[in-house]
Amino acid sequence: MMHQPHARSALPERLEAPLLTVRGLSVEFVTRRGRARALDRVSFDMAPGEILGLVGESGAGKSLSGNAIIGLIDPPGQVVEGEITFDGKRIDALPANQMRKLRGRTIAAIFQDPLTSLDPLMRIGDQLTETILTHLPMSRAAARARALDLLKAVGIPAPDVRIDHYPHQFSGGMRQRVVIALALCADPKLIIADEPTTALDVSIQAQITALLKKMCREHGTAILLVTHDMGVIADTADRVAVMYAGRLVEIGPIQDVLGSPRHVYTAGLIGSIPSLNRRRERLVQIDGSMPRPGAVPSGCAFAPRCPKRIAKCDERPELRSFGESQVACWRAEESHSYA
Repeated sequence: MMHQPHARSALPERLEAPLLTVRGLSVEFVTRRGRARALDRVSFDMAPGEILGLVGESGAGKSLSGNAIIGLIDPPGQVVEGEITFDGKRIDALPANQMRKLRGRTIAAIFQDPLTSLDPLMRIGDQLTETILTHLPMSRAAARARALDLLKAVGIPAPDVRIDHYPHQFSGGMRQRVVIALALCADPKLIIADEPTTALDVSIQAQITALLKKMCREHGTAILLVTHDMGVIADTADRVAVMYAGRLVEIGPIQDVLGSPRHVYTAGLIGSIPSLNRRRERLVQIDGSMPRPGAVPSGCAFAPRCPKRIAKCDERPELRSFGESQVACWRAEESHSYA
């Protein structure tokens, strides 16, 4: 079901310095066929306390963008261009030991499968306590008390009992709540949430997104929400960034992008989702498939699949401003529907 954009509080004051600035970020992988560019000159800002949704099909580069920000690109992948500035300091060239200190302390991550983030042989309380002690100067007793408070904050029932349970004793939704508590251990300024609700049923999804919004509101934490689910984005984010074939094609306030998409691909994504408020005989189908890295057209990456392509699409469009949004499409002035 397609959620409708709802009235959210105003964006954080845009005059203040961004918490995160990504400029011209490119990632390449070395393959038997040569170098393949999987992320191509991606640029965006995030304000303190903002939820930015990063959306697109599988393989668009969403998760890769999040991993690049927190320094988790492993060989044969490497960042080949661009700058990442966090809290006023460049972090893209930090030594590995300094990046490890940054991860968990001021930048945290939540992944799709909570079992990849939790040690199955350790009690939940011990994992939380060890993480707190790694990043904050406090006694073990104080760290355990903080762990208990975090479990309460994320809605774990009977936290004083559950704190001594193992991960397998929790349901999928409860495990994801524990992972969120783990991410909040050191009170980070930014959380990279990579598909945090994908493996959960719809009712649990709603609880997790509500929890993320609560954490953002109460702690002032910025959240980069990586997902392929437009419904989750509509219900959670302040702004949305749409990715295709490793490129950013549209970014702007949630109401503007979902209400009047200017990129043909964005309109196709929205049109492919059922809505209770509009009657349609058929949902939109985007024909074709996304090009693999190394085979992306030199012009508009979406052009081979686009029903509105023109000769100009042989040239690569750069992001252009339309009000508070930015769009990389030669027909952005007219692309409000997918047909």
